[in-house]
Amino acid sequence: MALLLAGSRRPGRASRSRLPVQWQYRIPRMLVDKHGRALEDLRISVTDRCNFRCTYCMPLDQYDWISRDQILSYEEIGRLAGVFARLGVRKLRITGGEPLLRADLEDLVEMLARVDGIEDICLTTNGSLLADKAERLKRAGLNRLTLSLDSLDPATFARMAQRGDLAAVLAGLSAAIETGLTPVKLNAVIERGVNDHEVLDLVDYARSRGLDLRFIEYMDVGNVNQWTSEKLVSKAEILECVGKRYPFEPLSGPRGSAPSERYRFLDGGGVFGVIASVTEPFCGACTRARLTADGRLVTCLFSAGGHDLKSLLRSGCSDEELSAAVQAIWNRRTDRYSEERLAAISSDQGYRPEAVRKLEMISLGG
Repeated sequence: MALLLAGSRRPGRASRSRLPVQWQYRIPRMLVDKHGRALEDLRISVTDRCNFRCTYCMPLDQYDWISRDQILSYEEIGRLAGVFARLGVRKLRITGGEPLLRADLEDLVEMLARVDGIEDICLTTNGSLLADKAERLKRAGLNRLTLSLDSLDPATFARMAQRGDLAAVLAGLSAAIETGLTPVKLNAVIERGVNDHEVLDLVDYARSRGLDLRFIEYMDVGNVNQWTSEKLVSKAEILECVGKRYPFEPLSGPRGSAPSERYRFLDGGGVFGVIASVTEPFCGACTRARLTADGRLVTCLFSAGGHDLKSLLRSGCSDEELSAAVQAIWNRRTDRYSEERLAAISSDQGYRPEAVRKLEMISLGG
């Protein structure tokens, strides 16, 4: 199984970045952790910067920005993507921070699209900068995107994002649809007392535009989002709310490693899903690894730290040595944080999120 060599170009598209000749592999491998979970998906953060300050994700003052010299170059990211592809990764998701703040992101997309074995490249974005960039990303090889949209009400949007303009986000969404970056998925984090009154408004919006909406239970990612179970709107509550207006049924077939449980509207109005990390954890099917902008391999969204791959990259190690390091990390993986959290919530002692130090969402990319 060989990577395309430097010099192979997508017709009609010039690129400033090329794959080094040494990125050549022969045989794909299946890599599993201590619980038998394969490594199939890699989420790549390209920056920890963001132009929003969403209350469930981004601390306002308690965050130390990664210095620019510590952020991986596109060539370094591309090389690591090749290593992960050799080990069985088939899907890449580009995240941030807000990934569209990174200059010339389409160059990275084109580079990743040339990695042999990668079947799907997705982007997660807040959409605010998408209107001007959707077409270039599509030409570069981006397959689809997920857009965060927690509210359709300008006042609620401003309260949750703390910066930004809802109109720019909706313009970016329209540009993505027109460009053909489909299927577009919408992610909406639902927080009690903040935007839980908009569940049906979001459903109506997604149905009218043929979008795949995914509700996300409010989670205790990071250390500063002031998570409490009182703010949680459970999957059961969300489904009850939706079902009062639109009857639905579960989609047939295995869920696999997908984080959302998906449903089909009985009237033919499309599908929606719920990511219930808190009340119905899916640790047992998690096949996702995360690469932070400064080159740490993180094996769980709720990790306290990561494994430094950047030092290996910059020390002159071979691809085989990088591969061996990733294998060793994944083979030792035992993460099941969400299951442990649910057990703690259900116990007599209860769950105290402040007692567990975790990496902030802004550095993980979700």
